[in-house]
Amino acid sequence: MEKILVTGGAGFIGFHLSKRLLELNYEVIAVDNLNDYYDVNLKKERLKILKEYKNFIFIKMDISNKDEIMNLFQEYNFDVVINLAAQAGVRYSIDHPDAYITSNIIGFFNILECCRNYPVKHLLFASSSSVYGKNKKVPYATTDKVDRPVSLYAATKKSDELMAYAYSNLYGIKTTGLRFFTVYGPYGRPDMAYFSFTNNIFNDKEIKIFNNGDMYRDFTYIDDIVTGIVNLIDKIPSNDEDGVAYKIYNIGNNRPVKISDFVKILEKEIGKDAKKVYLPMQPGDVYETYADITDLRNDTSFVPNTSIEEGLHKFIKWYKEFYKGR
Repeated sequence: MEKILVTGGAGFIGFHLSKRLLELNYEVIAVDNLNDYYDVNLKKERLKILKEYKNFIFIKMDISNKDEIMNLFQEYNFDVVINLAAQAGVRYSIDHPDAYITSNIIGFFNILECCRNYPVKHLLFASSSSVYGKNKKVPYATTDKVDRPVSLYAATKKSDELMAYAYSNLYGIKTTGLRFFTVYGPYGRPDMAYFSFTNNIFNDKEIKIFNNGDMYRDFTYIDDIVTGIVNLIDKIPSNDEDGVAYKIYNIGNNRPVKISDFVKILEKEIGKDAKKVYLPMQPGDVYETYADITDLRNDTSFVPNTSIEEGLHKFIKWYKEFYKGR
């Protein structure tokens, strides 16, 4: 049984990925610092589900603590590492920059150091569509230039890609970076727009819609994201023309949705109109995200098959069941 480390294992993507891996009979060791960026109880509920599996181990740990994470690698001798631990959120990075440097830079550096000292078959790590910044060309391709970040969050994610390439080049670590596009679904992050919109509509509160709803997001349902990651675990990158075993993929839905249309679908699923407040574009936001998934499709036959209507239907169903009576 292969042993996989999932960092950020109590997070949204980490939870769903760990659950799928456990069902596929991998041994999963998950770490998470359980910080209070959003409701810790939601993280604990995710862990409660994962702890029902015999092949699951959870360790509360912060990847920015180098000694602790080094000891973990020494103890478990991982086959594969999937680094999802990160401080997320574009707007939060404007007021809380330190959190991004600690988790996304120092924490990921520690993961790279661990993989150097305790070699693994494959390191996969989360990047973000935010790295595309002010890129005007759509859909976004991994060959596009990404040197104009519009938020510190995006800058830290691009930094992760650069550090990973350097370590792959220097130490032969076989590495795959994953640029995720607006992930949504059950047990999601409450700070994301689809979740906060849902909360506010149910509770008769206003929702803030930026740029008059004239923005596009490549919403990607969580099950499709997890399928994309799982398909890549054994797709270990071969050496490029410079002899570096490193690859970046977009994992997105490949079908951007206009925010104003997204809100209409959400209202229909909830059965209630939103109280809308229209605001200008916010600092750090981009007009459109749109994934070119050609490489992922060619290399793994990846096809996202969850429409926004189906995905929001599943999310609202979960939301009603989860928060009933709470």
